[in-house]
Amino acid sequence: MIAKGLLSTHHPIDAHLIPIRRCNLACSYCNEYDSVSKPVPTEEMLRRVDRLADLGTTIITISGGEPLLHPELEEIIRRIRSRGLLAGLITNGYLLTAKRILSLNDAGLDHLQISIDNVMPDESSKKSLKVLDQKLRLLAEHALFHVNINSVLGSPVRNPEDALVVARRALELGLTSTVGILHDANGQLQPLSERQQQIFAEIRSLGKQSYARLNSFQSSIARGLAHQWRCRAGSRYLYICENGLVHYCSQQRGYPGIPLAEYTRVHIDYEYRTRKACAPHCTISCVQQVAMIDNWRGPQTRPAFQPLPALISLQPLKPTGALRPSPPA
Repeated sequence: MIAKGLLSTHHPIDAHLIPIRRCNLACSYCNEYDSVSKPVPTEEMLRRVDRLADLGTTIITISGGEPLLHPELEEIIRRIRSRGLLAGLITNGYLLTAKRILSLNDAGLDHLQISIDNVMPDESSKKSLKVLDQKLRLLAEHALFHVNINSVLGSPVRNPEDALVVARRALELGLTSTVGILHDANGQLQPLSERQQQIFAEIRSLGKQSYARLNSFQSSIARGLAHQWRCRAGSRYLYICENGLVHYCSQQRGYPGIPLAEYTRVHIDYEYRTRKACAPHCTISCVQQVAMIDNWRGPQTRPAFQPLPALISLQPLKPTGALRPSPPA
């Protein structure tokens, strides 16, 4: 991934692909789900995978909603792997069983991540260690793919010490551990308290050094400081919603709003050079990590676009001509 990314700036490195918006949970802070959406037809998902492969994408991360609700998720993963791409999955973990883990092994999944918000479920989140510990033990026993457990700090997480308990349990089971900082509805920073910053530092010291390097940007974020970097959303990182539109990220849905089938390397190069006004206080780890490959090069000479309001209603997005840039030929 790194070698290919260093050799060329004209392809996406990571694309998040949404096969279903519906989720089996209703975490109060989340604006990425609904309770009614049907799965995207498998044939359409396979076309989207092929299009991303044709653009030279390195990794496709399947997210949601809850992607395990898609009835043919493994077929999508197989298509990703058959095109030579790495396959990742972000799930709440509730639907994992030993049989399902073996099925994901067989499909060729490379990486799975679960975020756990607390030790005991509360009104904000049911993604608790009490509920998911059995799932973590199943993963430790059966998964042939890499498993990372992401603990969470920031409001509305009630007990910041819970994040430390989650991180220690993940490492005890032989899984890797990272820590995330909750953002507001636009993906923007919510500064951590002094105690939360202490816990943040301790969790990072527990993890593997490779992850600490990949999450170095969090040092500024945890202290409430702006982070100077070059966001490559819309270029090196793509977010493709259930309607097949390309967006900057999960929290900036609506721009550029171009169908993936029409997205080209011209658009990729255009967005590569475009500054994003929301970047200095962004906490979206996947976008930040991808950008690290290019932060040392490629000055962004196009003016910054203002961040869009979060789409709390999560109604299906429709292509809108006004949202489409007119990149140079």
